[in-house]
Amino acid sequence: MTPERAVLLLRISYRKPEDEDEEQETGSRAEFSKGIGRQEEDGRRLADRLGWKIAKVIPEDDTSAFKRRKIKLPDGATALRTVRPGFRAALAGLASGEFDGLIADDLDRVARDPRDLEDLIDVVESRRPRIPVESVTGSLRLANDADVTMARVMVAVANKSSRDTARRVTRKHEELAAEGKPGGGGFRGYGFTEQYDVIEGEAKTLREIGDRILGEWDGWTDEQKASIDPEIGESLNSIAADLQRRKVPSATGVPWSGRSVGSVVSKAAVAGLRSHKGEVVGPAAWKAIIPRERWERICERLAMRAGDTDLTLQRWLSSVLECSLCGHRLSGSHGNGGPRYWCDRKGGGCGKIAVKASFVEDEVERQVLELLSKPRILEQLRTVADTDTTNEARAELAADEAQLKEMAGAYGRREITFAEYKEARGIVEKRVKESRALLTSRAPMVLRRLLAGDVAAGWDGLTPADKREVVLSLVPGYKVLPHDRSWGNKFRPERLVPMDWPDPEA
Repeated sequence: MTPERAVLLLRISYRKPEDEDEEQETGSRAEFSKGIGRQEEDGRRLADRLGWKIAKVIPEDDTSAFKRRKIKLPDGATALRTVRPGFRAALAGLASGEFDGLIADDLDRVARDPRDLEDLIDVVESRRPRIPVESVTGSLRLANDADVTMARVMVAVANKSSRDTARRVTRKHEELAAEGKPGGGGFRGYGFTEQYDVIEGEAKTLREIGDRILGEWDGWTDEQKASIDPEIGESLNSIAADLQRRKVPSATGVPWSGRSVGSVVSKAAVAGLRSHKGEVVGPAAWKAIIPRERWERICERLAMRAGDTDLTLQRWLSSVLECSLCGHRLSGSHGNGGPRYWCDRKGGGCGKIAVKASFVEDEVERQVLELLSKPRILEQLRTVADTDTTNEARAELAADEAQLKEMAGAYGRREITFAEYKEARGIVEKRVKESRALLTSRAPMVLRRLLAGDVAAGWDGLTPADKREVVLSLVPGYKVLPHDRSWGNKFRPERLVPMDWPDPEA
């Protein structure tokens, strides 16, 4: 079968020349952008040669296939997994039938973690005949058991190589930290060159920030000084606004914020100290900009302020709402009219979509509670949350898949006609699809707790973070449409368009 809707998966990682990593190669970001382009060109040429049609290109730019992070699983447990949304989207498309083939540049562009490869193998082998997979280099083929075995061996070898490199890199950075030398990589620290020579202009700004936090700056007017409590000092947002007004540049060129002001002055490097993994390990090989004793006072003052701040998630629809113009996820912020969600330019958004937080939160809450009041939806969700039912679905899925193999054999032996085989296969495949949908449905622990009692009362008792988790377990998100000025200033629920909202009548 020649794929008519193949997916082209591209991946590349980036690092600075002086910073080693498990699998990444040296080069500039511009060079790596070209690398992604070359992979796409090579993949499309291969598709043309094979007669495949590419339905979608999924790029994983600056993405590691080896590094694992601690994530929360749908059942509430935590585990170490590679975080690769693009790879997961490709697998989901292959499993659902959206895509019918996969092309990549090389095996190590697809997987360097055995678990990722096994997930791909499971999807490929879920169809008969197997979903075709090809690579430009010829290193990735899963057409038969021999190909699968070879892929497993090659990924295991690549994973071992990555682990060896990671161990050497870790040891190298521990050694550099013990000697007080720079570790290399990343953006330069404010106040220093990449070689950790002091930049006097930025050093002066750092000392000013420290003085203002401690309430000891001599640059205030008498009126300003009278309004500042010396036991608290000037607020970080106020300092940031003044730096912006005076057009004092930051290290990266982005506008100053209260967070960035506190970050640059609290770095251990500012006090001539070397830190490693968040811990100060000793004196650094470079000069201090702020004496250590004074720097410690500044950090203590910042810590005291943080103790009075509620750092829990308040805007629970952050990253749930999506800009309908540019596709960027909206974030919570404070505007002139109070709390709102908007497509933040600083985060890469277009800045053209904003909506008042109270209006949109009330509307989403109303929709969620209305949905969870539908008997059919409650039955479906409680079924998904039931472990025994899930186990039964797995058993039924295995039995149906075995039956599909038996029917294929019967047709191959000419015991049944093609029409009989096609009709029977359609019935069984429908059950298989329903079982897989049940097993892959997300039912996080917070949703299970909510469904166990009175839904409305339980919702009121949820934290903002739990509310967001419940919403995301029901719907991937909401697109927010632009405000129609003909409506006046009134919020219209029509601006919220849910993505794949469950059908209460299904």
